[in-house]
Amino acid sequence: MVRRSAGVLSVYVPKKDLEETVIAQQHETLWGGWARLKNGWTLIMPDLPADTRLPITVNARKLGGEGE
Repeated sequence: MVRRSAGVLSVYVPKKDLEETVIAQQHETLWGGWARLKNGWTLIMPDLPADTRLPITVNARKLGGEGE
């Protein structure tokens, strides 16, 4: 799940019971590129319209094996 609180994007991963702040992203709109989380994970975000309302549940793929 992706949400914005006080202007800060965060991602919640239910299977890991993990919520982390997005610290960098490939595109200003977040969608269709990568997003790097505070814990070092890099997620490939789905290609959604720029005006997609948050919070939203998405399927994002994790790159690499760091931070398992």
